[in-house]
Amino acid sequence: MHLRLPSIDKGVQAFVWAVVFFLVIWIGGKAVGVEAATSFTIGLVAAFLIWLLIRTRGDDTRTRA
Repeated sequence: MHLRLPSIDKGVQAFVWAVVFFLVIWIGGKAVGVEAATSFTIGLVAAFLIWLLIRTRGDDTRTRA
């Protein structure tokens, strides 16, 4: 019997990373005195860009040049 974690799709992994970084940016921005709406907007834009970056380039396989 082999015990290993189930395979998780790259899109799900990218979404989880985006949500985590969104929360860090949003809560961190509010903690240092940035307006709530500004912090939320910056967090959303950053989360989308993080999701896009991890979704497109976050692959474990390496290609040989």
